[in-house]
Amino acid sequence: MPSPVGEVLAALAASFESLGVRWYLFGAQAAIFHGVARLTADVDVTIRPAPHSIPTLIAAMEAHGFVLRGIASDDFVARTSVLPLVHSATRLPVDVVLAGPGLEEQILDRAEPRTLDGVRVPVAAVEDLVTMKVLAGRPTDLNDVEGMLRARRDEIDLDEVRRTLTVLEAALSRSDLLPRFEQIFRRIR
Repeated sequence: MPSPVGEVLAALAASFESLGVRWYLFGAQAAIFHGVARLTADVDVTIRPAPHSIPTLIAAMEAHGFVLRGIASDDFVARTSVLPLVHSATRLPVDVVLAGPGLEEQILDRAEPRTLDGVRVPVAAVEDLVTMKVLAGRPTDLNDVEGMLRARRDEIDLDEVRRTLTVLEAALSRSDLLPRFEQIFRRIR
């Protein structure tokens, strides 16, 4: 019998496969795949919905056991590029992020297939997940970065992480991302 997360991932995979939509798992569930010991009660995925409309995407997800959470409105989705859903059978919340061009497309291309409860799931590459979590900057995200570095330091392309953080700093007019990463990296050495 699959775990609740496995049930959700199977339903997501079926939903997206029915439309031919590319996707990847990120967030805490992806951090767990990358060696972080952590509890979480939600699932975060990013999709490239084109050429499908949002109503088409929602209909496909509803056909596979998802319903919109109360905060969902056309305005909310347009403003945040997030579809907040819940999986009816497990009651697990799912956030579906609608990918834009650029970095999110690159992350889609680098996603690595993993298996949970017999479900093949594209998971954000560890370098991309580290970058996303440094960018998010919340304490739990930074703890996940530390956990991934501890678990997989010898496997992570640190130069790639540093390059991407440098590009993000320039694009976002920020100067705190690379120093934030380096501080965590120094702590684990």
